Amino acid sequence: MREMKNTESPEDLFALFGNPVAQSLSPLMHLAAYGAMGIPARYEAFQVGNPEEMIRLIREQNIRGASVTIPLKTAVMAFLDEVDEDARIIGAVNTIRNIGGRLEGFNTDWCGLTHSLRERLDIRGQRFAVLGSGGAARAAVFGIAREGGIPIVFCRNQETGKALSRDLGCLSLPLSRLQTASAYGLVNATPVGMAGGEGETPVDRSVLSRLEWVMDMIYNPLRTRLLQDALASGCGVIDGLSMFVYQGAEQIRIWTGKEPPVDIMAVVVREELLRRGRLSGAGER
Repeated sequence: MREMKNTESPEDLFALFGNPVAQSLSPLMHLAAYGAMGIPARYEAFQVGNPEEMIRLIREQNIRGASVTIPLKTAVMAFLDEVDEDARIIGAVNTIRNIGGRLEGFNTDWCGLTHSLRERLDIRGQRFAVLGSGGAARAAVFGIAREGGIPIVFCRNQETGKALSRDLGCLSLPLSRLQTASAYGLVNATPVGMAGGEGETPVDRSVLSRLEWVMDMIYNPLRTRLLQDALASGCGVIDGLSMFVYQGAEQIRIWTGKEPPVDIMAVVVREELLRRGRLSGAGER
């Protein structure tokens, strides 16, 4: 991560803000997209501890668009000039557009998630267990409900779980209740199992045999411990790569008004994960 310099440049500036960000492949993916689109741009990752610092950098450096990751997706909303209706309902922002100093917030996570699910299964009328109660879980609940599915939240933090249930009108239960729950699919919207904690999983393997599909929103590594256990249990699995690419593509549409090269974006991310040795050879349904 480099310090931004306030110098004149013909490049558009884009950035990722959050903590942690060192493991993110957003810069690689976005730069590949802008290169293919012929847009002179720079995209860098910045680890920040609070939304005030992020907003200051966006305004000072005239950053055209910003990606927002944990733990800032909800906290940043109070500092924006306008929040898109979908993001307001979700209660989380992962995308900021800067138009002449006016900062607008959007949520593209739910778009990426539903697009990824629709590629593999029919959401309508199906019950999905959503793990977590943060911004990613809110996007998952919103997207599944928007597509006619039935999301049920399972989480450890009962306070945030009740808030999610109240705001989005879904059932929220303690994570322990997952042991006896019935669902068609499961979506992991927690960071458990991401790079740095590859051996961790958010649920016991015994839960998985009752599910048809398991999706992990984590893309690094692609084959998380959760997905390995799901494959061994006979579940169809969906890794986080397509969601990551589709949410990033929607960000580019919002920032530039142009159609991004989704295929190129997916290839560069997958190749980098292969290079890092984080993608196993296990098959998936």
